[in-house]
Amino acid sequence: MLIRELISENIPTLSPTDTGDNALRLMEEAQLTELPLVQDQEYLGLIKEAVLLDWDTPERALSQSDFLPYKPAIPGFGHPLDALRLANSQQIFVVPVLDKEQKYIGAITRNDLIRFVAENTGIDTPGGIIILELQPRQYSLSEIARICENEDVLITFSSMKNNLETAKIEVTLKTNKSNLEALVSSFERHEYIVKDVFGAASGEEDLQERYRLLMNYINM
Repeated sequence: MLIRELISENIPTLSPTDTGDNALRLMEEAQLTELPLVQDQEYLGLIKEAVLLDWDTPERALSQSDFLPYKPAIPGFGHPLDALRLANSQQIFVVPVLDKEQKYIGAITRNDLIRFVAENTGIDTPGGIIILELQPRQYSLSEIARICENEDVLITFSSMKNNLETAKIEVTLKTNKSNLEALVSSFERHEYIVKDVFGAASGEEDLQERYRLLMNYINM
């Protein structure tokens, strides 16, 4: 799946002739805190609500502003994970999309990206979560997978990150089962340190945990 296939039709664009007041009104109507500034398919930048609220003369056209150029964007042939990584690193909720000629072709929201990636990486499937802590030389995904398979547990999603404070690796495993007691015991028999275990959560807590896992994955 390419990012251009996920472009939303509900994200309006701003024109250099729009005033700051008009831009704020469009953001409120679209329920977004950023909108792309576009002229004749040329992407001029991403305008943020916070910048407009601090502008002393919002009755003037955006072309008359002294905003510093801010042009985060993703190519239309990129992967949704790349777009989500950009959204997370830049802390933006709207990701402009450009074609090979660097022309603006649309945008997608961070929420839509999270929803798509969650539905296509196994994070959104029911099951528990286990986090292992190990030395770098100890890491072997094939060995970890074998231990899980021996306990009739499938890994539906995995991520790895380095803990700079401990110089150890943290491996997060999303599984297809909620009860992980037998798997925990098996890992401990194989001298793995089980740092955290999460059963099948629900509601807002589950959503927050999936988002945290997703952020760990795309930032590794």
